Amino acid sequence: MTIRTHSEMIQLHSFEDRFEYLRLRGSVGKDTFGFDRYMNQRFYNSVEWKRVRDQVIVRDNGCDLGVKGYEIYDRIAIHHMNPMVVDDLRHGNNDILDPEYLVATSHNTHNAIHYGDASKLLRLPPARFKGDTKLW
Repeated sequence: MTIRTHSEMIQLHSFEDRFEYLRLRGSVGKDTFGFDRYMNQRFYNSVEWKRVRDQVIVRDNGCDLGVKGYEIYDRIAIHHMNPMVVDDLRHGNNDILDPEYLVATSHNTHNAIHYGDASKLLRLPPARFKGDTKLW
């Protein structure tokens, strides 16, 4: 398994390249935690998680995948670049609270990363310029 890092991802400048770097190609409906879901819910309500979540949002300027021009105006999700598993919570893996392995995403981008479905991504309109009279 390849370990993904924020430091490596920010070397990629386009939103599309960052998406491809993070894309997991998972399957819809596959449980991450199954009957242990209570564990990740407890984690996501912890003071430690909320603190690091806020740090990641500030670091990424509230932008999807930290890309300027992709500001998130809705609820912001924080994506674990290396999927979190039950054992990470059971054994206290510090990586799940390390901003180096986290990135701010929109809800649609987060789902697109997990399910490998690029059709869920926000598409920006083409750039306009002075004198441009063509409709999109």
